[in-house]
Parts: sequence; C-alpha cells; structure tokens
Amino acid sequence: MSKNKMLSTALVAVIAGAAAFGAQAAEKGFYAGAGVGQSFVDERNYDDEDTAFSVFGGYQFNRYFGLEAGYADFGKLEPRGTGPELEASSVYLTAVGTVPFTDRFSGYAKAGFQRWDLDTAIPSLVGNNDDNGTDPTYGVGLQYRFTDSLALRGEYSRFEVKDTDLDLAQLQVRYDF
Repeated sequence: MSKNKMLSTALVAVIAGAAAFGAQAAEKGFYAGAGVGQSFVDERNYDDEDTAFSVFGGYQFNRYFGLEAGYADFGKLEPRGTGPELEASSVYLTAVGTVPFTDRFSGYAKAGFQRWDLDTAIPSLVGNNDDNGTDPTYGVGLQYRFTDSLALRGEYSRFEVKDTDLDLAQLQVRYDF
C-alpha cells in the first residue's frame, strides 16, 4: 500500500469516527447560568475568603465539548496585617471538556484565559503597579441535569493573578436554550 493511500485511508477513518462521535452528541446549543460561593486567597499578606458570584454563558458543541465565557466577582479580601483590601474581578474564556457518567450526571474540566482587574494596584501582591492583566484560569466541576434545560453545577476554579492564586468554589445553576 502506498504512503498516500495509507494517509487517505487514515483520513477517511478519522473523519468517519469524528462523524460518529458527533452523531452521538445529544446535548448541544447555547446555555447561560449564574453561581454563588466563596473566593479564597492565601498569598503573602492575604489570607481571607469572601462571598463571590459569577455569571456565564457558552455553547455546547456536543455532549463532550463546549466553550464558555463569563464574569466572576471575588468580593473583598482583607489583608492579614496592614495594606489595602483586595477587590478583584475577572472576565474569562475557557474550553470545557465534559465526561458523562450517566444520562444526568457528568464531570467537567475547563481551561482558558482570563482578564483580571483589581480595584487598586497592590505591588506587594502582584509584584508591580499593575491593576489588570491576562493570565490562565482552570477548574473542575460536577453537573447534575434535572431536566433537558436545567442543571446544577458544583465547581472549583483557580484564577491566576500574576504569581497570586485566587480560588473560587461555587454552586451554579445552568439553563440550556
């Protein structure tokens, strides 16, 4: 068998497999949601937590993959000693990979980039006078689908802010259109 024929056969097999994979996808379309939970920071002069919230929306391409964009507000985090309060928020875009365990219960992981914003530049925390920047974000979660349109999610995410980690644990409600 020639090299070109082998490559053509392999390409056809991959395309057929992808088509079969896509045909199995029952869940696809737009979704939106909101969450509430706790933000945590334990870096340098900061060791605190506060109530945080998020709103998000995305598109589920199939039951295994989606893209999600959102906004997270981390609340006000107090310093251990002297220094300004940390008020931070983030706008993010992530790829979401989902593993269905049953028809209604699934796990997911997400990773992407976020644009963070601090109300005040805190040089002792981020290492310079920046009050905004772009860094990675990632997280894991579990989702239980009550109906075809409504799901409850539990999610733990990390938002990197230079060399500082802001963590977010939330319960979220997701609505599929």
